[in-house]
Amino acid sequence: MPQEQYGHRSTMQTSEGPQVYKVGIYGWRKRCLYFFVLLLMILILVNLAMTIWILKVMNFTIDGMGNLRITEKGLKLEGDSEFLKPLYAKEIRSRPGNPLYFQSARNVTVNILNEKTKVLTRLVTGPQAVEAHSQKFEVKTLSGKLLFSADDNEVVVGAERLRVLG
Repeated sequence: MPQEQYGHRSTMQTSEGPQVYKVGIYGWRKRCLYFFVLLLMILILVNLAMTIWILKVMNFTIDGMGNLRITEKGLKLEGDSEFLKPLYAKEIRSRPGNPLYFQSARNVTVNILNEKTKVLTRLVTGPQAVEAHSQKFEVKTLSGKLLFSADDNEVVVGAERLRVLG
């Protein structure tokens, strides 16, 4: 008898005979439990599908994400990239033989900071001018010869000839 399998017989004898008590979940409680288990399984499948989709869209691999690769020396970024926030790096290089481009809608600012993150030198290239903020400004040839130098006290022109137009 299947009903007696899950039931518990009372040891008390009454005039009506032995009583069988149902042990377990029956009726609407059982249906709600199955519904919640089914809902949980659907949520797990949707979560797994979205995780796989994000991994595929972001081009995650063992080496890195998208054009960003993790190497022994650091991070390697290949192709065109856009930075929405400031970029802090120890060194930025292009591939050998290829130029390094910086493009901006307004300006490009390079700050040189000390240990306390105070700006010591700033180079700002904007749409109208190039500004250098520092204690001393120098222009040298490839061989290291001084062509132009300027600081608070003096301006030095190191070329053999100085031509002024205007």
